[in-house]
Amino acid sequence: MYKEIRLSGTGGQGLILAGIILAEAAGVYDGYNVIQTQSYGPEARGGASRAEVIISDSVIDYPKVTSPDIVLIMSEQACDKYGNQVKTGGIVLLDDTNVDSRPVLDGASIIALPITEIARHDVGRQVVANVVALGALVGVSKVVTPEALEKAVLSRVPKGTEDLNMKAFHMGLERGRRAMTEHETP
Repeated sequence: MYKEIRLSGTGGQGLILAGIILAEAAGVYDGYNVIQTQSYGPEARGGASRAEVIISDSVIDYPKVTSPDIVLIMSEQACDKYGNQVKTGGIVLLDDTNVDSRPVLDGASIIALPITEIARHDVGRQVVANVVALGALVGVSKVVTPEALEKAVLSRVPKGTEDLNMKAFHMGLERGRRAMTEHETP
């Protein structure tokens, strides 16, 4: 198993934390080899933000994502920059609350979910959109086990927000699973 994942959006959406949580789930709780990197624009909040995670059951030779299997897109700016950078057979998971356009893809799938809307209205706090996104990512890709991601979320979120974040994670997971089932059904 070897998966390259890019989480992209704008500063302030919690994507750096999401990348750290995903890497912890894969490395600490599922026992894979993992590399996690991040970058964000000089503006920080509101500027471009990207976290990348490589997960493998063998040695990882190169520490950069070059051909992502999965790309999460949480903003229009991220769609413009990273939307078409997914390998053939890969998945683009995009937040259609914040992204109106669709990348032009050759042989990859687009799964559009209202991630921020789910966080805002169904969970009750927009600030947990990153955790909704992680749940949806696991629901569509199974890149880590739900149990590992749940443990990693609980180890990283601020004390007192565990219930809120678990609600966000489980709502994202369910919506991701449902979207994938609908996507696979002819």
